[in-house]
Amino acid sequence: MDYMLPAKEVDYYVSPTCLLALIRLYESTSLQASTVLLLLITIFMLMGFPLHLLLLFVHSAICSSGQTFPYMTSDVQQVSGRFFDYIVVGGGTAGCPLAATLSEKFSVLLVERGGSPYGDPFILESKQYGFSLLQTDEYTSVAQSFVSKDGVSNLRGRVLGGSSALNGGFYSRASEDFVAKVGWDIGGVTDAYEWVESRIISKPDLTHWSYVAAFSFLEAGIFPYNGFSLEHIQGTKIGGSLFDEQGRRHLSADLLQAGNPSNITVLLNATLNNVIFHTNCTRDEKIARGIRFIKSDGSSNRTYEAYLNQPDNSSSWGDVILAAGALGSPQILLLSGIGPQEHLNKFEVPLVLDLKGVGEGMRDNPGIAILADSRPQNRTPEPPKVAGIADDFKIIIEAGILPISFNATVIPIAAKIAFPESVGKLELNSTDPRANPSVTFNYLSSKKDRAQCVKLGQLLERVVRSESIAFFLGSNEHQNKLMSTKDELRKLCKKNVRTFYHYHGGCTMGSVVDKSYRVYGVKGLKVIDGSTFLESPGTNPMATLLMLGRYQGIKILQDRKDASFINPRT
Repeated sequence: MDYMLPAKEVDYYVSPTCLLALIRLYESTSLQASTVLLLLITIFMLMGFPLHLLLLFVHSAICSSGQTFPYMTSDVQQVSGRFFDYIVVGGGTAGCPLAATLSEKFSVLLVERGGSPYGDPFILESKQYGFSLLQTDEYTSVAQSFVSKDGVSNLRGRVLGGSSALNGGFYSRASEDFVAKVGWDIGGVTDAYEWVESRIISKPDLTHWSYVAAFSFLEAGIFPYNGFSLEHIQGTKIGGSLFDEQGRRHLSADLLQAGNPSNITVLLNATLNNVIFHTNCTRDEKIARGIRFIKSDGSSNRTYEAYLNQPDNSSSWGDVILAAGALGSPQILLLSGIGPQEHLNKFEVPLVLDLKGVGEGMRDNPGIAILADSRPQNRTPEPPKVAGIADDFKIIIEAGILPISFNATVIPIAAKIAFPESVGKLELNSTDPRANPSVTFNYLSSKKDRAQCVKLGQLLERVVRSESIAFFLGSNEHQNKLMSTKDELRKLCKKNVRTFYHYHGGCTMGSVVDKSYRVYGVKGLKVIDGSTFLESPGTNPMATLLMLGRYQGIKILQDRKDASFINPRT
């Protein structure tokens, strides 16, 4: 899909860094290479190729020099019929670091239903933050929209890098309590976080608005001020960021370079139809043997297949690993015949395993937002860099500058309930894997959640009434208003509840997968993503999902190594 805008709507800015890089490239290359570079620039400009995109392309090439990406293709024929040690479904926040880690020792097929993020300024540039969410379509947009049965609009990523290619890039680890509750090894978790952070995480440069946000949180009583921290701690803090000092987004897909690129094949624009199973007749075991997939663009329903390598010794078999997210992974299990039998019968999906927990335990952190500016402006979009963690970790608050069109922005002060009690479920809408499943979150159905939302609303009002925001806007508009009553806030919560895009569940640990993330009742099938979470970790789940891919990849490599000692033939 073309995400370019008419020049009159967006003023593209070519950074001095980019121009300097072009000059240095010209000066440092041979006469022949310099001539070719100038010739290419001239040809593309004569063809009407936008200068800002040409510079972005060359700048990206400079920045990525010395780095090797794995083989990527959208040609399903190049993958159809091939065998791999591991198949990872979903090239998102967890899937990319997982594939990179497994590739250190084994061949990996990474299947992504979307395309590549590279070359798209709406994804890669912080000043274009949010524009990629404004245009959605049925099959090809990088963000796919859906509306829950609660009537709340939502989005899911459909691009290599997943939500890490679209979100605000705010990076903050899970709490130690969360790590202990899930049962992870703290040393291995720390190592995995650091592996991610050393490659794609930066300390953000604070803007005028960032300071205003921090001071407004402190004025509202969100203490202490913790400065820059990657830890999940009470108070106001600056988090890590996917955006570097030049304003360029790094994303989970960048981590593919950290593995063995020659061992990774990335199949883009392909949607999984179902997992292929084999039944061991002697023991009546269901064993994952491969995947069946289709093109994502809706042009054909023809299916293609790829398979797991099957060495003589069964202990050395790899896995099909679902990392398709909290909507994608339970949907794939259902389409593959794993889920509640009664529901599968309605769609005539052949039953592989009657597993009641698939699609259950769906949660989305309910939130509300109050606009700091009552009228849209045309400010430069800005992702949130400061977070407030309040009320004994029960409320998370952030504030960025978001586009609502290509020439208008707003400043929402938004907060979410960190531990909602309300729970919903996911079911199939159809047997088309490209269609969104049906999902209900039952926002604020719990009395406790409704009471927490009132407290959240009171905190938001204190923030927007702060001297810091009044000074930034040059207006006392919010300070002149009376504080809302609890009854008014209850009505606000009911009417304006929104998503924070941190939905999770559907394949939860203990219900669908065990502590090794293996799906109960079948062999060779795992789920490693946010669908296994019972709660959303940290200020947001991104950091922990990035860590999870690396952490579980290391665990799988270690398990294979241990198995080889037990059986030297593997």
